[in-house]
Amino acid sequence: MKKHTLTSKETELIKAVRNTLMKGHSPSVRELMEELGYKSPRSTAELIKKLTAKGYLRRNAEGDLQIIENFSGDESRVQTVQIPLVGMVACGSPILAEENVEQMIPVSTRIAAPPYRYYMLRAKGDSMNLAGINDGDAVLIRQQDTARNKDIVVALIDDEATIKEFNKSGDMVLLKPKSTNPKHKPIILTDDFMIQGIVVTTIPGL
Repeated sequence: MKKHTLTSKETELIKAVRNTLMKGHSPSVRELMEELGYKSPRSTAELIKKLTAKGYLRRNAEGDLQIIENFSGDESRVQTVQIPLVGMVACGSPILAEENVEQMIPVSTRIAAPPYRYYMLRAKGDSMNLAGINDGDAVLIRQQDTARNKDIVVALIDDEATIKEFNKSGDMVLLKPKSTNPKHKPIILTDDFMIQGIVVTTIPGL
């Protein structure tokens, strides 16, 4: 496939599309116009048309803009990876994590960096609000089964998942809440649980 050089305006538009997709919806031409500071939607529509012809953007059956995955080229091109948003995880008393995929979310590879695998969970409760994880937030998780002290982890306890700060001393593990709500207490364990991943970032309002 022939490589195309992107202009600065085309690169800015792809970034604007990516940023809006990460918020959970496809941008309209008018939204992109306002984001890029253009005076007319025509300029934005023309850029979308050019990027579609070059193979960087496409519209799905519903007419929503999408960034095409795995294109090749220089580092100025924005790349995303599709991350599954699965179930809900407790930030309080643990609840069973539902393993059905709610949707696929495009995330920049600068955030979800290869070669790791990632997934998202929707947080429930307020036991980690001091760590910036609030009820309903989408939490990006890097899959791994180990952690260091002070990492915020997704822990599986008796087939139930919870987000807590990981602390280990000898054979004892302490999963600590970080909350303004005093009802949340640390969970004291030995090694009878599994780490499902490390929290990379939180995406509010997704």
